[in-house]
Amino acid sequence: MDEDLEHMSKEALIAEARRLRKGIREHRDSTGHELCWHHPQLWGLLPERLDPAIAMPPWPKFLRGGVAYRESLEQQRPNASTHDREYGE
Repeated sequence: MDEDLEHMSKEALIAEARRLRKGIREHRDSTGHELCWHHPQLWGLLPERLDPAIAMPPWPKFLRGGVAYRESLEQQRPNASTHDREYGE
């Protein structure tokens, strides 16, 4: 799966590491409705250690956001398989 890394130059590997770190930081530093999932294990892959200050929407707005997210998935990927299990199963 990661065979492409074997053929990358040192400069290309550094650029890839920076790109991936940037993406992880953007996710870690998001908050409110932009923060879809809390992933401290992913954020822990970064060299800097900090506890991000997240903010959560109130329950009614959070639930409406969840419904809107699910509706957008239905539009964008109508043929996606169904994961029919309760959270935590």
